[in-house]
Amino acid sequence: MVDPPAAPSLHAQLEQHRAALVARMGGDPQHVRVFFAPGRVNLFGGHLDYNGGPVMPTAIDRGTFLAVRPRVDRILRLESQLDSQGIQFGLDQVPKDRSGRWVDYPVGVIRELLLGSGSPSPHAHLRGLDVLYGGNLPVGAGLSSSASICVGTAFAMDRVWELGLDRMAQVSAALAAERNFVGVQCGIMDPYAIGLAKPGHLLWLDCKDQSYEHLAVDFSALAIVVANSGVQRELAAGEFNKRVQQCKQAFEALQPYQPGATCLRDIEQELFERHRGRLQPVLARRAMHVVSEVKRTFSARAALLAGDYSALGASMTKTHQSLRDDFEVSSPELDLLVDAATEAEGCFGSRLTGAGFGGCTVLLVDPAHVPQVVQHVQTRYSAEKGWVPAVEVFHGDQGPREWSGAVEA
Repeated sequence: MVDPPAAPSLHAQLEQHRAALVARMGGDPQHVRVFFAPGRVNLFGGHLDYNGGPVMPTAIDRGTFLAVRPRVDRILRLESQLDSQGIQFGLDQVPKDRSGRWVDYPVGVIRELLLGSGSPSPHAHLRGLDVLYGGNLPVGAGLSSSASICVGTAFAMDRVWELGLDRMAQVSAALAAERNFVGVQCGIMDPYAIGLAKPGHLLWLDCKDQSYEHLAVDFSALAIVVANSGVQRELAAGEFNKRVQQCKQAFEALQPYQPGATCLRDIEQELFERHRGRLQPVLARRAMHVVSEVKRTFSARAALLAGDYSALGASMTKTHQSLRDDFEVSSPELDLLVDAATEAEGCFGSRLTGAGFGGCTVLLVDPAHVPQVVQHVQTRYSAEKGWVPAVEVFHGDQGPREWSGAVEA
């Protein structure tokens, strides 16, 4: 297979994005500020964040671009290189209702930032902005493009408007936008993974008490590879909220048997096995995934800290099997990518990443075997599906930042 041409550097892409705002909206490029917010890939803790469990994500070196230019009035104009329809509104008339389009994500964040105080005319001193969104992160691929947009918007608005927010306040605004305005009942993992990113580390996040720590990864011995099925996650939003409700129902049925439990993560596996017959079959399968995934995630942490990548990968593949069979969020394309990866020499393990129903899989690979693993996955997938999927090594990222054109601030 012919290798694809090398992609432009991130710095070059950000400069191109600065020029794109000027080409689209006119004006002086010297007044345009450019920001970047990464996406994320989750390695362990599939669908545990809204169940109070532990998760192990990492930010990746693909993400959302924002070019921002101040205006002299109080009009906010949001447009995207990926969609022909933008939105324009006054800062005193921030939309109250979602539109069902991409603009709901940044609008939701802006509502949180400006209307959190409840004032009908917030921050009267602020000027409007022209904002152009873009990026190099596949949309709908399970790499958290939505949280990347939300955290990036919170970070950029804080910088340009000089709101004085700390990183956790930005993360909180991003999370509230998805839950309260967009209407996705997501957990805390995605904005935390993006907003609290640290190069060379995974984030260990306990979603029950929101405590976290950074776990160092030896990337000379472990490569994170992402394969894109090319299947858009069209059912993800509705099915995701359905899984949230099913887990809530399972917990409500099991909680009386384990006093003190506050979330499904707290249900012990032995207790679940004793009482699973009291649950409807579908609820029992959902609970089975959560209970077993909590145990797998702690085991994965121990394997990572011990440098046992074979055990780490084995846990990852078992996670995919549980997401496929018990949580039922996989797809034939995702299963094929995982099967192809795990039969290749040098691949420690693989699973779907994100909510599922399409999107991407993540592979843990011996760096010395990356070319062979990539070729094997592409060859088998193309033989069965008729086209070659994108399979790339993703590196870690330092988190949201402003690009000055010379150094990263």
